Amino acid sequence: MRALRVLAVDDEPPALDELAYLLRGDDRVAHVDTAGDAAQALRLLRDGAVDAVFLDIRMPSLDGLELARVLANFAHPPLVVFVTAHDDRAVDAFELGAVDYLLKPLHADRLAETLRRIVSALEGPPPASTPADEDELIPVELAGRTRMLARSTIRWVEAQGDYARLHTAEESHLVRVPLAVLEERWSGVGFVRIHRSYLVCLRLISELRLTGTGYVVVIDDRELPVSRRLTRDLKDRLVRAAKAGWVR
Repeated sequence: MRALRVLAVDDEPPALDELAYLLRGDDRVAHVDTAGDAAQALRLLRDGAVDAVFLDIRMPSLDGLELARVLANFAHPPLVVFVTAHDDRAVDAFELGAVDYLLKPLHADRLAETLRRIVSALEGPPPASTPADEDELIPVELAGRTRMLARSTIRWVEAQGDYARLHTAEESHLVRVPLAVLEERWSGVGFVRIHRSYLVCLRLISELRLTGTGYVVVIDDRELPVSRRLTRDLKDRLVRAAKAGWVR
């Protein structure tokens, strides 16, 4: 198993000490550096590479989100985990490609799950012929609270302007992410664009049917339209997926 080198960044010393203590208590972490602000963090990163950076969001001068954008431009950017007492920036964190979003006060078991995700991400993607085993968590707003929704529960996604509505078997959630972003991000884990307004989980398609107005796919007894220009590609994908054995 890979031994991790991580950097913890927080402008509040007690919170930084607690985060560093919990990180050092996990056997997967070999070394922990700490920084009290973004400038110190960048100096440490210049002196040596780290696998992951745990960032507080609300910091003076350069905040955690701004620092994450800087890190994304590195030749070999570290993975980013946001750690904050506030749950109102989870969607922003998702858009920046954060591995996880942790709320203070931290708990060792939740941090352990984050470290597992980091190790899995660093070990590389699964073979291209099989769906990814690693499940992504998407922050969604529900009654004034942020909830983490597992990507594996999403059946299809519907475009709504610059937003996307994530449909599960029981409910739906609106997130501030364009459908094109999700299409690019999830193309390697079995999601396919079937229409300018729809992205679907390929393995959940139970039927591709020709109707009087064109082709539709059926997911959970719901018919979703397939655009004419994407029909041939969808048929090819369904055939390949069936041969690989992961379309129901």
